[in-house]
Amino acid sequence: MRIDKRTGFGLTITTYLIAFLMFFPILWMVLTSFKTEADAFAFPPTLFFQPTLSNWQNALFDTNFTEFLVNTAIITLASTGVALLLGVPAAYALAYYPTKRTDFTLMWLISTRMLPPVGVIVPLFVIFRDLQLRDTHLGLIIIYTAMNLPLVIWMMRSFFLDVPYEILEAGRIDGVSLWQEFYYIVVRLVAPGLFATALLCTIFAWNEFFFAFNLTVTNAAPVSVYISSFKTAEGLFWAKMSAAATASVLPVVIAGWFAQRQLVKGLTMGAVK
Repeated sequence: MRIDKRTGFGLTITTYLIAFLMFFPILWMVLTSFKTEADAFAFPPTLFFQPTLSNWQNALFDTNFTEFLVNTAIITLASTGVALLLGVPAAYALAYYPTKRTDFTLMWLISTRMLPPVGVIVPLFVIFRDLQLRDTHLGLIIIYTAMNLPLVIWMMRSFFLDVPYEILEAGRIDGVSLWQEFYYIVVRLVAPGLFATALLCTIFAWNEFFFAFNLTVTNAAPVSVYISSFKTAEGLFWAKMSAAATASVLPVVIAGWFAQRQLVKGLTMGAVK
């Protein structure tokens, strides 16, 4: 189907408009981080203001922001690694060695993502308190691993199913073992999908707030909990919160920017048959 110039121009303008609307909240957060608290609360909003770096100084250097950032990195990387370590072999088994209960298992896994976190926070709090996992890195690693495991299994299974079965048959004829088939053939063929899955797990764990806020205090609190500390009894420090939030999302944004090709390639694997 051919698209004339007017239609193409209209689609281009629409695309840029939608992209701007999606990006505008982030842009406004960045701009607010350079405002004074008075300018941040001004109504109507001020578009022209005298920029200041005091919010960044207060949010990053006058507090223990680095400790929260390190906690976030440890918890995110560890939970993503464990989720991949457990989920990829499980997805391989569900893809190539299905049983009568495979469909039920997949539905049960995805149903755990439908459960609202507020519905399980009380029993989790009691369990974490009794096992002394509250306010520990290990506790959040367990929670985030369980949270991302269904995502890993579902995504990696779809990537595995896209691998032509004839390749596996050829490898088996050549005498490869199960481990060699899994690591040297299948995983390497779906490497873009594995990378996309890992990046999505990283984003979800990095941005999670509800469990972190209720199950940590200071020792293992991530950046998301630190950002909420700018809402105090004295009021909401909107400009300082914006500076902290901007700094917290920069690592993920930068990682996504450099990995966008692999991410798009991984997410579109198998889209065209």
